[in-house]
Amino acid sequence: MNPFEEKISQLRDHKIEKIEVTREEFFSFREIWSKQEDKKFFRGIAGLNGDIVYVYDTTIV
Repeated sequence: MNPFEEKISQLRDHKIEKIEVTREEFFSFREIWSKQEDKKFFRGIAGLNGDIVYVYDTTIV
């Protein structure tokens, strides 16, 4: 099981505020994220060294 399946679900349900994804973890995250029907609501915020913080923002159109 991909560890990001549970984290994406928790983020969607507002049980957690963000998901921190390192450059090395990105493709594992993307594999699960790309299958989500509401993937447009997951906003990635670029950080240093290729790290990304994802938040769930339903105000994005």
